[in-house]
Amino acid sequence: MRGAAAGLLVLALAACPAGAAEWGLITPGTTTTEAVRARYGQPTKTTPKKVDAYDTLQWVYEGAQAPVGTYRMTVEFGLLTADGYKKDVVRDFRLDTKPGSFNKKLVLDGWGDPSKVGNDGDFEIFLYEDGLLVYFDKQGWDVQAMVFTVPQPTAARLQPAPEAPDPPAPKAPQP
Repeated sequence: MRGAAAGLLVLALAACPAGAAEWGLITPGTTTTEAVRARYGQPTKTTPKKVDAYDTLQWVYEGAQAPVGTYRMTVEFGLLTADGYKKDVVRDFRLDTKPGSFNKKLVLDGWGDPSKVGNDGDFEIFLYEDGLLVYFDKQGWDVQAMVFTVPQPTAARLQPAPEAPDPPAPKAPQP
């Protein structure tokens, strides 16, 4: 069954190129609570939260309600935009994957080369500027979690701070 689910995922990725910040018809910064509910049904758990004085909402889909290949999907709503705060818009979402469901080849085939590669302790991380973080297992092959966000500039895209000029050389002592 796991092989069939992975095969369907490969076909879905091949059929339409995925944007880094989207998956399963959820696009952070665009998708609303109603669209998530229409696609995935009622969440297993709903938790209201406060983030920087804004009312936010977290939906968790677990077990049979989680998307194929995952054991949990967590969706965070509430996004501050240039047009103001949008409490019903997806800020980010996280897929906690089942072992063997997603691997490095699948990620590279679906989203291409990452903008940046790093480590969190023993775990390799891929960062895509379009809004995807991928956490791999200690062997660096199987995906443990995928976090989809609005686009995030990496250090490579940011302008470096201007370097401070070298201090003047000390003057030689005068006799």
